[in-house]
Amino acid sequence: MKNLKNILFLFCLLATFISNGQVKVSDLSCNAAVNPLAVSTKSIVFSWKLTSKEYNISQTAYQLLVASSVEKLNKNQGDIWDSGKVISAASQDLRYNGKALKNETKYFWKVRVWSNDKKASQWSETNSFRTQPSDLNPTWIGAITKADSHLPEGRNYHTATFNRQKKDALINASDSLSRRSIMLRKPFSVNKEIKEAVVYISGLGHYELTINSKKIGNSEFAPLWTDYDKTVNYNVYELNTKELQKGENVIGVLLGNGMYNTLAERYSKFYVSFGPPTLFFKMKITYKDGSEEIVKSDASWKYSKSPITYNSIFGGEDYNANLEQKGWNLKGFNETNWKKVVVQEAPKGVLKPQTTTPITIQKRYEVKEAKELKPNFYIFNMGQNLSGFTTIKVKGKKGQTVRVWVGESLNEDGTVGQGKTGKPYYYDYTLKGDGIEEWQPKFSYYGFQYVQIENINYKETKNENLPTLVDLKSNFIYNSAGEAGTFESSNDIFNKTHWLINNAIKSNFQSVFTDCPQREKLGWIEEIHLNGPGLLFNYNLKSFIPATMQNIADSQRDGGLIPSIVPEYVVFGGDFTDSPEWGVTGVILPWMYYEYYGDDSLLKEYYPVMKKYVDYLTSKSKDGIVSHGLGDWYDYGDHAAGYSKNSPIALSATSHYYFGIDLLAKAARYLDKKEDAVIYENLAKSVKNAFNGKFFDAKTKQYGTGSQFSNAVPLFLNMVAPEDKQAVLDNLVNDIKARNYRLTTGDVGNRYLFQVLADNGLNEVMYKMHNHYDAPGYGFQIKFGLTTLTEQWDPRKGNSWNHFMMGQIEEWFYKSLVGIVADEANPGFKHFFLQPEMVGDMTFVKGTYNSVFGEIASEWEKKDNKVAFKFTIPVNTTATVKLPVKKNAIIKVNGKILSDSKNVLKVLDNEEKSSFVLGSGIYVVESAL
Repeated sequence: MKNLKNILFLFCLLATFISNGQVKVSDLSCNAAVNPLAVSTKSIVFSWKLTSKEYNISQTAYQLLVASSVEKLNKNQGDIWDSGKVISAASQDLRYNGKALKNETKYFWKVRVWSNDKKASQWSETNSFRTQPSDLNPTWIGAITKADSHLPEGRNYHTATFNRQKKDALINASDSLSRRSIMLRKPFSVNKEIKEAVVYISGLGHYELTINSKKIGNSEFAPLWTDYDKTVNYNVYELNTKELQKGENVIGVLLGNGMYNTLAERYSKFYVSFGPPTLFFKMKITYKDGSEEIVKSDASWKYSKSPITYNSIFGGEDYNANLEQKGWNLKGFNETNWKKVVVQEAPKGVLKPQTTTPITIQKRYEVKEAKELKPNFYIFNMGQNLSGFTTIKVKGKKGQTVRVWVGESLNEDGTVGQGKTGKPYYYDYTLKGDGIEEWQPKFSYYGFQYVQIENINYKETKNENLPTLVDLKSNFIYNSAGEAGTFESSNDIFNKTHWLINNAIKSNFQSVFTDCPQREKLGWIEEIHLNGPGLLFNYNLKSFIPATMQNIADSQRDGGLIPSIVPEYVVFGGDFTDSPEWGVTGVILPWMYYEYYGDDSLLKEYYPVMKKYVDYLTSKSKDGIVSHGLGDWYDYGDHAAGYSKNSPIALSATSHYYFGIDLLAKAARYLDKKEDAVIYENLAKSVKNAFNGKFFDAKTKQYGTGSQFSNAVPLFLNMVAPEDKQAVLDNLVNDIKARNYRLTTGDVGNRYLFQVLADNGLNEVMYKMHNHYDAPGYGFQIKFGLTTLTEQWDPRKGNSWNHFMMGQIEEWFYKSLVGIVADEANPGFKHFFLQPEMVGDMTFVKGTYNSVFGEIASEWEKKDNKVAFKFTIPVNTTATVKLPVKKNAIIKVNGKILSDSKNVLKVLDNEEKSSFVLGSGIYVVESAL
């Protein structure tokens, strides 16, 4: 027995050794998604990551199999595509190159690789993809036609210009069915064994789907918002065949208004409608005998008004539990009183699969503090400002109503405040009087931390005439794309700043990146490029950014203008519609995507959008100068926040015009559009000369007003003549020092200011600028007790307490303090730089970024006049390390002197910093300071 145990131990040890030596394939994705359900047969790409415990491992070849069944794939039969052994290091976005694929069909795939140590990996786990239908041939159904609904036409009903008479006319003209949430049901029968059942659905504005009363999917607010006149998203679900029973089954769909159909009641930012609530549905059932059956939306469905008596994305939601119809989405229900649906006019937009991730409930918070302001009048502090809605548990008498007010701040009298964020917004729940009742809204959300509920008992029933609140929770909803990065340091201000900013990003990470989760909920697009690196380091946006670019393309006007909000649900007009700092996002974003993901598909697909926008700005320019827009929005000073006050608007507009031209010329050169490349390269030179001629003072070496923004943006864009660069940089730094290391930039200028300092070795200035508790600064918001970043540096002066537009310091955290820097020549972090900066009195920093190749990690710690670094470099990548230590310092890598370490690929001479190249692996690097 003892010998047997020894043999087993040796066998296990050998197996462990073998597995540790092999490269492992993991994290398979197809079209940037795991097991996607609606990919185009014309555009399919595969990606994977590799892991290994050995050093300097890279892929030298791969083999990819695509099969029509799991059984064939398990036998290593790629009957659809067997790539064979392909000599290549590529592991990202490999194009499908097999047999012609069928529409609406599921395929299975796996991959194995060979590494540079000549070892082959095991086959990966099996993944799948499903191709989308060629034509869904949709029939849209609902309670009322658009023609009969008398809903407003056009997109000009903004609250600031919408008078009371118009509002009353719209409310009176609208039949309740035009706005009312409805329930739709459809029985169908199953009499044979099912192989698979797939649902295609779009319910506008939003829907909840059930099969035999069970909710399908975990989405909130599906489908994601689009410009419904251009694109309409549909969702795809593979049903668990066990959920379908033999005999009668029932499809149940609940519809709400969302952004598709906003209401002219309670609070609303605008009153715009694309039509009354509407549904498209198709379910394809494939039986084991090979036959198929289609259940779809048509005139045979029935509807009834739902217990949701009011629902508005801006105003709240009401629910009357006494209007519930028990079993309405189950078999055997008596639908005699239900009405036949009407076939509606289809939305104008093209029906396309939603290819990015849904909104889900990500976190829940309990009551942190309950305060009874006066008898039966409660204020609840949930401890975290967030985007979402409440869940209540109540008990009481039939017909009693609980009204839930939510807000992110409190008034002076201690009540919940909505004055700055849009009021009135609330939830009403009317009890049915049947024990403990639990409810949460389905079609509305708001930004809040505090909850106010009047005329209730709390926990205990002291007054029999009032309902009792048994439990209260707040639900934090945001996009389920997933987090990509982490950051931590010895500096408490920076740690809490990172936390503040990311709570605000998450709150606004919805169908689109919104400005705030309460007052507007609109996609002001400048935030995306100005915070772009921070967003990309923190979140997986591989599928989200393409959806954003689709929205931008849909919103682009015929003349080329890209409006400041996308989708453009309401037209504000003037500079709020047309500001170059906002519109240029459509040119910048494809390049950021390429830099971080190594995927040039957006450059190829949206080059015409980029070109049209630059040409539009050219048409608005005079002698190379563009003079309209908002400028450095919300710049800091004694003045009221808003339009740029510290810096010329024309300087801002023209610099962003130049930014767009420069990137467009670069795209033209990259895409081999030689004629365009020459045209736009020449235009860039012309605009740069015009900019310098108008805004640069050769005597003072100042741009514009000499403000921080005025000097930072031309430095960032390399518009300054080489001989003047140092003088302009000195002027910038002198202004910062003269203000006791305080900034004066705004939403637009922050990124340029921060990065100019970082890129020019002025990280100590950055440190002093942010390591304090005064306004302007993140520390002031921390001291103020906030849990999300606010719209203004002093939250008492602003409106929203949940904005991420000032969060540009995230780029500095990751690129400078952690030191993870992309290599422009090797996009997607195939090769990258690890160049952390040690600043101020900080003793440690550590951070990670989950790149398309795997996790990159960088950390450093100072102790006893020594510094230790720890770097993680993914398989199939390399990194150039640049250490912030003395040039002649003795450096050890994994305990070996740098020059003697076998794991170091190359030591670089003639560099300003001690620099060397590493392959994949985990490294500990030590040096004296």
